[in-house]
Formats: sequence, C-alpha cells, structure tokens
Amino acid sequence: MTNSLYEELLWLPPIPADFSKRLERADTLQELQELAKHRVDESQLNKLARKLKALLQQATPAAPLATMRLGVISNANTQLIAPALIGTALRYGICLEVIEAEFNQVAQEAFSEQSAFAGGTLDVSLLCLDHRGLPLVPSPGNKAAANACLDSCFSYISSVVSAIRKKTHADVILQNIAPQDERIAGSFETRLAGTMSWLITRLNTQIADAGLDDALILDIAGLAATVGLGDWHDPTAWNVAKLPFAPIFIPIYADYVCRILAAKIGKNRRCLILDLDNTLWGGVIGDDGLEGIVLGNGDPTGEAHLAIQRAALELRDRGIVLAVCSKNEDISARQPFQSHPEMLLKEDDIAVFQANWHDKASNIRAIAEALSLGLDSCVFLDDNPAERMQVRRELPEVAVPELPDDPAYFAKTLLAAGYFDAIKFSEEDRQRSAFYRDNARRAEISSQYSDLNGYLAALNMEITIAPFDATGRTRIAQLIAKSNQFNLTTKRYSQNEVQELQENPDYLTLQIRLKDALGDNGMISVVICKKNSDVWEIDTWLMSCRVLGRRVEEAVLQHLVSAAGAAGAKQILGTFIATPRNMIVKDHYKKLGFTAAARGASQQTWILNIADYQPASLPMKFVNAV
Repeated sequence: MTNSLYEELLWLPPIPADFSKRLERADTLQELQELAKHRVDESQLNKLARKLKALLQQATPAAPLATMRLGVISNANTQLIAPALIGTALRYGICLEVIEAEFNQVAQEAFSEQSAFAGGTLDVSLLCLDHRGLPLVPSPGNKAAANACLDSCFSYISSVVSAIRKKTHADVILQNIAPQDERIAGSFETRLAGTMSWLITRLNTQIADAGLDDALILDIAGLAATVGLGDWHDPTAWNVAKLPFAPIFIPIYADYVCRILAAKIGKNRRCLILDLDNTLWGGVIGDDGLEGIVLGNGDPTGEAHLAIQRAALELRDRGIVLAVCSKNEDISARQPFQSHPEMLLKEDDIAVFQANWHDKASNIRAIAEALSLGLDSCVFLDDNPAERMQVRRELPEVAVPELPDDPAYFAKTLLAAGYFDAIKFSEEDRQRSAFYRDNARRAEISSQYSDLNGYLAALNMEITIAPFDATGRTRIAQLIAKSNQFNLTTKRYSQNEVQELQENPDYLTLQIRLKDALGDNGMISVVICKKNSDVWEIDTWLMSCRVLGRRVEEAVLQHLVSAAGAAGAKQILGTFIATPRNMIVKDHYKKLGFTAAARGASQQTWILNIADYQPASLPMKFVNAV
C-alpha cells in the first residue's frame, strides 16, 4: 500500500464525480480550496492552477487565503512542477504565485545582478538541486579526493543559499539530495569512500547539520527512500523532459513543499482529536466491556491499534495536543485509559476528553473552544466513514484523513499526510501539550468562582517580561509566524529578521512568559516597538489565545509605558490592521485606554498619552522584568 498511499495521496477524500463541473462553476478561491482538498492528480492540479489564474485576473479577492510569492530555482525543468505547487497550495489555504528561474541557471540566478529574483519581492525561495546539479565526481576508494569533492559541493551549496538569501531577503527552502538507486559496489557501496552513495549520504548529513543561514530543509532524500528509489528515479523522464523524478510523484512532491510553506505561516496543525472505538482499540467499549476490546501484543489487530497510540504519544512528545471525541458514556470511555494493562495512552495524555452522545462536529467545536485553538489547527482521526463525512461537511476547516479498512495502516496514513510538519522545534513546542492540558484545567477551576478577580487571584500568576534573546529566538519567530487571532498587525518576521530587530537599538523588543499555580505557560506574547523620540510606535503585538482574559495585555502595557516614559516619550501609537481572523482584538487599544486617532476600512490608529496613563492593580507578580 505504501506506494499507492503516496502516489495517490490516499489520506485525502476521493475526487467528487462532479469535480469538473464544480471547477468550472467556481467563482471564489475558497471553492478552489475545497476542491484541492481531494485526491487530485497532476492534471487536476494544473486545472486548479489555471482556474486560479483566471479568477485572479478578474480581480477575485484572495482573502481569506494567505498570499505568497515563491521563487523556484533548479538545475532541472520546473515547468511541470510549478502548476502543481500552485494547485496544491490551495489545499493549505495559500494563494501562491510561482516565479521560475531559467532552466539550469542556478549559479547565474544566484550571483547575477540581472536575476529574476532581484528586488526583494519574494516570500520564499525554493532551491531544488539534485545530483546532476552538483560537482559530485565519484572516486571509489580515494578518500582524500572524496572529501575534497564533498567540500566543493557543500561550499557551492552554501554560497548559492547565501546569495539567494541576500538577494531576496526571503527564507530559503533547500532540497537535499535523493540517493541513487544504482550501486556499483552493491551492499558495500555506502562504506566505500568516494562512491556516489557515500558522497550523497555525507553531503545530506552536512546539509542537515550546518544550519546554512537558517535554510529550511525539504527532505526529498527521505521521500524518495519512502516511495522507493527505483520508482523515484526515472531515466526517461530526465532524458525527455529533464524532470528530476518520475512524473507520478509530482503531486506528493508539491505537497511536501507546500507543507513547509504552510508551517512557515502557522498553518500546520497543532491538535490531534481521536475517536476511540475501532480507532484506539478494536471493538466497542460500551458493548464489549474492558475485557472484550482488542488491544495489545500477540494479536494483529491489537498491535495495529497499539501502533496508532504509539504514534499519538510520539506526536504529543513533539508538542501536538491530544484530545478525545467519542460517542460513548464518559465512564465507559475512560475505563481503558485507567485500567487496561496494554493501553499506552493515559488520561493525563489527553488535554480534553469529550465522550457523550452529541454529534462529533459539536464535540470538536467544544474541544477547540476549550483549548483556545482554531478549528484549522485540528485533525480528527476516526475509523467511521460516516463520521468523517459529517465532520468534513460541518467543519471544513478541520483536517479529516481517510483511513483504510485495515487498522495496521492507520498510523502510516496519519503520518504520511504531514499535518504536523514543522520547520522549527523549541522547548515550548515540547511542552505545548502540557500547556493546553493545564489550560483546560484552568477552565474547570474558573467555573468554581463567581467572579473573575477571585479566579485570577487563585492562579497565583507570575509574569516575566524581557528583551528578545538568542535562547528565545526560535519560539519568538514561531509565535510571529503562527499567531493570527490575537495579533494586532499580523506582520511576519523570519528568525534572521527577529535577530536584526533584537540587535537594533531603535526598537524595543519584548518576550513575555507566564507561570501560575497549575504550571508554566511558556512564552505567550511578543511585542516589537519602534522607539521614536516623542512617539513610540507599536509594530507588533501578539499573544497566545490560551491566556485570554488573564489581564496579561494590561501588564504588558504597564511595562511598555514605563519604558517609553523613562526614555522621554510622550505618546504610544498602536495600529490595528484587520484580517478575517483577528477581529477579536479590534477593540484591544480602546479597552486599554487608547484614543482613536484615525480610522479606515481595514486599519485603525490609536494614541495613548503617557501622562494620562493610570496603572491598574493586577492579579500577578512581575518577576525579573527588565
């Protein structure tokens, strides 16, 4: 099943019978997005790309899709790949424009002043090199020559990445190298210095370890190995069309690229919602009882369900929040978590547990609300086709993978879909599941208090406000990329740009962390402020929605006013730029005592006179604020 899983994208629902008619009638980008969520092949991706171009030429609004410009530079022909990238990006809520460099002009495009990439208008650059685009010269048995070849290849890649980065001021996605399927030395190939396999293996290790100006790595070596190197490499496709891999893999290649684009702007998923019966175990707990469900080693079906639990735990350890959504009696549904000896998942691993007789869509809404997550952060895993259909219909923002009949392939299918692909990993990522679990417990505590002040006082909150630093830089860049709801301007800055702002004396940069009696929330807010002489301008103010209602924004303003006043500023200026997703903060500055200075259709400017500011009494302790 592995090859068909990747060739046909089997985690996506099948193409609707009326695909062509729906595509022809589509007059919004959202309609194209819904069509792109199906199992589309290369031809259908091309049709989606053409329809998108036609709608954009008619001035059809891109919103609520995110717009992005991608530059593609390669030693191979990308004319067949570019439309697939555009069509696939729709699946991820991205309206993508692709700018292609000339065929096999990598060095010229990187180093020439007349490059198609000059001008700094790209959001991301994709550097697609394969073994034919590098000075890889085999020298079997000659280790000195092999190491010199490696140094030459790596130096070339480094210089190209650096030049593209400097020219475009955009993040660079660097594709690693797919190993060769032919081996001149058989099983000894990877041990014999200087063979092609030896060179590529070590070059990929260098690419992964070096950092390369914070380039994002597209793991084509891993994809090619997964689908089979013999299938991936197609000599005819190269000889006839200069296509670097078999055409049947164009859709999955495009999907891999678009997963990185989506993760870059915070559109990867953060919550896995699990059905129970016949998903986490075989059988129905309410009918079969604890002893009757099928789970555990020694039974093929029991081991298959252990595999999906193991995958869920690994995702949890990587920062993905786990929740349960099941049509069951709550007491029965919790029994296996509490008492079954083979159960890997425990109650403490689950942030929100929804087991009742409500429909699945309603329960998923409740889970997202309890976690303060958008529905587009959620993946729902359910063995039942009818339940999957109902959730897709009611909640199109939620990702719902198709599952095969054999539970042995549940985990493989979920992970193949790439919902949780990441481009960075921070300490906060590792702890995220605990953050959201504790947040759900805070919601339970709040129901015990009749007033907000009593609840907040009971939390014993401690807030830390500090400048940007190297330790927090990865998490800061993640928050800037992913925060959409509590984000006043939704400006985006890469990790390199975050460092530049940190080192610029004309800017005040703040990272805010929050602890309370139930645990550490980690970094929950970021502020960037331009320090002018009389008026400080807030460039970026964002906050995690999981701490809404806890008066963190008042604490941040108190610190900001203190810093601005100490520097001699008279006013603080804040701007709200409306998007379809940040309307929850449209009155943010008004609530904090700012006065409206200018209002437009999508942008408002607010002013706070520092002399008029009166600090409030806050239910938290400031720790190490600087």
